Order: sequence, then C-alpha cells, then structure tokens
Amino acid sequence: MTPLTLYSSAATVTLTSSPRVPFHPLASPARRGFVSFRLTAKKLSVRAMSELVQDKESVVAASTSFTESSEELNHSRTFLDARTEQDLICGIKKEKEAGRLPPNVAAGMEELYWNYKNAVLSSGAPGADKTVISNMSVAFDRMLLGVEDPYTFNPYHKAVRQPFDYYHFVHMYISPLIDFKNSYVGNVSIFSELEDKLRQGHNVVLISNHQSEADPAVISLLLEAHCPYIGENIKCVAGDRVITDPLCKPFSMGRNLICVYSKKHMNDDPELVDMKRKANTRSLKEMATLLRSGSQLIWIAPSGGRDRPDPSTGEWFPAPFDASSVDNMRRLVEHSGAPGHIYPMSLLCYDIMPPPPKVEKEIGEKRLVGYHGTGLSIAPEISFSDVTADCSNPNEAKEAYSQALYNSVDEQYKTLNSAINHRRGIEASTSTVSLSQPWN
Repeated sequence: MTPLTLYSSAATVTLTSSPRVPFHPLASPARRGFVSFRLTAKKLSVRAMSELVQDKESVVAASTSFTESSEELNHSRTFLDARTEQDLICGIKKEKEAGRLPPNVAAGMEELYWNYKNAVLSSGAPGADKTVISNMSVAFDRMLLGVEDPYTFNPYHKAVRQPFDYYHFVHMYISPLIDFKNSYVGNVSIFSELEDKLRQGHNVVLISNHQSEADPAVISLLLEAHCPYIGENIKCVAGDRVITDPLCKPFSMGRNLICVYSKKHMNDDPELVDMKRKANTRSLKEMATLLRSGSQLIWIAPSGGRDRPDPSTGEWFPAPFDASSVDNMRRLVEHSGAPGHIYPMSLLCYDIMPPPPKVEKEIGEKRLVGYHGTGLSIAPEISFSDVTADCSNPNEAKEAYSQALYNSVDEQYKTLNSAINHRRGIEASTSTVSLSQPWN
C-alpha cells in the first residue's frame, strides 16, 4: 500500500492518565458501558449542563478538593484559591514575578480572561459573572500546571478522565459560549445510524471542515442529549499546535487525539521537516492499528487547517479539501479489515473561537472568544464506487470523490449558515438537511 500522510488541525489527548494530576471528584469511571451511559446521559440535556456550568461551587469546589500527590506538593494554588477577578489578575502577575509563568504566557492568559469574560457576560445568563470566575480559575490552574510540569502527548492520545476529568472541564468551559437557542443539528437521525454501525464493529470516518479550536467540544455538546457516545469516543486528527500551545494544551488533554503535523506548517522550520514526517508515520501506524480493531470513529479535516473568511467579502466558507488526504484516509479504512463508512459532516462555529485571519507560523496566537449560535450537520455516507464509476483513471477518481465529499459539506454549511447567521432557524431546513434542536 502506498505510504499515507494525513494532515489536519483539530484538538487533543493521551494513552494513560498522568499520576501528577490531582484527584477530581467529578472524574468519570475508567470505562462506561455503551448502553447504560447512553440511557443516563439522555436524562442530562445540554441545557442542564449549561445551567450547571454557572454554579461556581460545582467547578471550583470540585477542583479544590484535591488529594495532593507528592508530585504536586509544590504546585501553586494561586488560581484555585481565587474568588474574585482581582484575585485572578493579580495571580497572573504573582506567578509571572515568581518565574513560574513566562511573560508571553502570562500576557496571553490575561488577554484570554477579558475576552472570555466579555463573551460569557454577553449571553445574559443568570450568574454569568460567577461562571467566568469559576471557569477561568480552573483553566488558569491547568495552564499553570502545564507550564510547571509539561504534559507530553503520544501519537495516539486518549482523553484524560481521571483523576482530573479534562473532558468535563472542557464542556464546562465551552458550554457558556454556545447560544443553544440559535444552534442546530442537521440530520440527527444519521448520527444515530452512525452509532449503530459502531456498535456492530464498523469503522466510521467523518470528513469535515474545521472552524475553531472549540470544534470537538461543539460536536460533543450539540450531540450530548441524543448521541453522547459520539462525543466521548470520537478521535480527532489534530495538528501539533493544539498540543504545544500552553493555553490550548489543557483543552486538548480532554479529547481523544491522533496527533499529526499539519501540511500548512510542515516546512516552517526546514530542520524539523524530517522529524515531523517520521512523527506523522508513527501516528499513521497508530491509526491503522485502531482501525483494524473496528468500532472506531475518526474525525479528520482534509483541508489541513481551519477555515478562513473570503478576504474580499468577509464570508466564511469550508476550506477546499486536499484530495490526497481524503484518498489516503479512504484506502486506510478499506484496508482495515473491518466494514468502513465515510460520512461528510459540516461545522459552523467560528464565532466561538475565531482563528487568526491568516495562518501564523508562531505558537501563541491571539485567542478571541465569542458567544454565538453553532451548527453541526451530517449527510448520508458517500460511496467511492458510486461516485467514481465513470472515472477513467485513479487520479480522476481521487479528485471526484474528494469533491463529492466537499460539495456535501459545503451544501450543509450553507443550510447551517442560513439557520444561524440569517436567523431562519428550523425553516432553513432543506430536502437534504433536516434541522433540529435535540436538547429541547
């Protein structure tokens, strides 16, 4: 089989839980049964989670009742002990002056605080001010711990759920940024179909656009009430930037990741090109191993990075797909030995955490934050043989299949855009995209 190289940039996580992380009373069991988890999770709507995140005690008290291990006795509790905005801002200055926070990281944390605060307060939700303090105290604590004791991601990273539940932490942080009244899911019944295939041992690949660092959490939160298994078990093909940036790493630790170097940043440093290619090969082998075991759900954005707006119009649209990445993913699925399916999926959530206007080489981008409606849609799987039946050669077939997937993603995106940004709501549904709000 021809060597496979995949490029993307999504988000997060590790094979084993780190003993250096303190005990978290909200940590989930090591493994939940599929059926029992789905039944119980359906009782907890996303709206309930949105209300839960506003309770300061549910976040801060849970995060401060740690049983400190010997490895963490020297970890500063500056942010966990914070109770006010002044405590947090002064805490950043204190940790910087103590040499525990590099100046650039400290500056980024303070900027993030003000952006997050403005976004959450704009929601008008009761207790929003308390939500900001509680969520940012935990976020800053995890960022500080990551600087003091840097976490290393393996090629395949499993979400860290114990002893600190990073998956839950990410949900608590992102949920207040989503305007659920103006958010929609397209074709939710297909997500249920997808779950059934996974339960039967099939592999499923989601080919999608990529809008923000919040994408994986948006997927999980919008499906929490109807298909919680997808959010917890999806494996994201993630670029190296989300596992190296100190402000992003704690959020990445809460996701299942297959870590790669993005094509867009492959040649940023010529001396590292060979190392990056070897690392991608290791990640490819991990993915192949996973697929051979069956029941795998993998999300990849074959554009190799986040969408950007049209510079002349300011309109956002799905970035074009790299046909080779799509074809390599298809061949990997076909050679896994388990039945495989490829679905086109579309995301609209750039206003939650919009990327920089242009691709940047340096780690440490400015992180804007917003409160906005979001959208997620999926279409029926697309068969390679059906699309390429009339193609005369492999290259033509490769391009045709990639374009077919992209066209579906783009069509779904336009429907989501009509519903959310043009405020048409459910009425924006089409003959191919049926919109709903499963959390209601």
